[in-house]
Order: sequence, then structure tokens, then C-alpha cells
Amino acid sequence: MDETPAARDRTGPPAPKGTVTQRAIDRIKAMIGEGLLEPGQRLPTERDLAAQLGISRSSMREAIRALTVLGVLEARHGSGIYVTRLEAGDLLETFGVVADLSRGAGLVEILEVRRILESTAAALAAARMTPERLAEVEGHLAAMNATDDPEEIIAHDLAFHRAIAAAAGNGTMAAILEGLSSRTFRARVWRGYQEEGAFARTRREHAAIHRALAARDPEAARTAAAAHVGEVEQWLRAQLPTDAP
Repeated sequence: MDETPAARDRTGPPAPKGTVTQRAIDRIKAMIGEGLLEPGQRLPTERDLAAQLGISRSSMREAIRALTVLGVLEARHGSGIYVTRLEAGDLLETFGVVADLSRGAGLVEILEVRRILESTAAALAAARMTPERLAEVEGHLAAMNATDDPEEIIAHDLAFHRAIAAAAGNGTMAAILEGLSSRTFRARVWRGYQEEGAFARTRREHAAIHRALAARDPEAARTAAAAHVGEVEQWLRAQLPTDAP
């Protein structure tokens, strides 16, 4: 049975296991949201928390495991379970798994989201770019232009866009973009560009983004970033089977 006798008296017949576990997840999240559990705070023992919420220990254990996988909680060996720092970068790590494993139309959808966010990040970065951050962007652009080694290009491509997202000054947006920026997919794109002789085109797109940033022109940066991701999106659509949505 999933619920304690006291919980059954209040709620009627026992709920399916998934429902009880989800209720435990929701209650813990609510406690965090209401400030009853703060970032870095140790949770009550599994037994005490289960009794407090009127839920069986097995369901509570599953809820804690699920929230640990999501990055909301962390287990410290010999110490207990703690609420994490609840920073966006930690909580959005699963986006990277989605981006790496997505294929076909699902990957096109991810690129559509990236096009919106990358263009917004570029516009914000153009308004907020520091000389130091601009120099970092320039360095990665120069490194991309100085090699035809796909692995080096991919590394600097990632770093180029990461520096722009950081310059935008929105940590949550940067974390989402980091999660959606699949190195596996980038490798596939750059290999495809290499076969098509399209390195020059994508280098021009990166250069256009850089020029807009250097000019502190948010709208030009937005347009250049949207055009760049849009080109990748169109490239991917061309790789899909003709009967794909």
C-alpha cells in the first residue's frame, strides 16, 4: 500500500503509486516555493517528512530520488538530503539531454526556440557588452577563422555563442541556451557544412553578429543572430525526409 492509514482516512481509497509520488514531489516543491525549505537547507529525515506529509516512506523516497535527478535536491554522503542552490544552470541540465537525443522534426523545434532566444540574447548583449566580453567574442571568432579543423571550430563556435549569452546578463536565458546547445548536433552541422563547402558562409554569419555587437546595435545583432540560427534550421530541414512534417 502506498499511503499511511491516516492518509487513507482523509483521502479515501489509496491512489495509484505514481499519483502519490507526484503529490510528494509537489508538496516538497511547494515547501521550497513558500520558503519553508531554503536553498542549502537539510531536509527532515525521510521518515519525519513522510509522516509530516501523510505519505508512505516508499513514495517519499521516490519523490526525493526524482527531485535529486532534476537537480532540486542533492544527497550528501553521510549527511542527508539538501535543497540545492536552485540555480538555473543546475536545474536546466536535462535540456542538454533532450537536445542531444532529439532527431528530425523535434530537433527543428529546438532550433526554432534557439533562434528566438539567441536573437534576444544577441540584442541584449549588444546593449550590455563590456570591452572584455567583446574581446572574448572576437577571440573565438578569430580562432574559428584560423582553422578548418571541425573539432576546434565546434569548440570556438560554442564558446562564441556562450560568451554572447553571458554578456546578455540574464543567467536563466544563458542556462537555457547552454542546455539547448548540443555539441553533438553542432558537430553534425559543421561536418555537413564542410562537405558542402559552406564554411565561408557560416563564418560570414558569425562576423555579422560580431559587427553588430561591436557597433552596440541591438536590432542589427538580433537580426544577424536570427539569420544565423535560421540558416542552420533551414539546413536541418533540408536533411529531413521529404514526407517529414
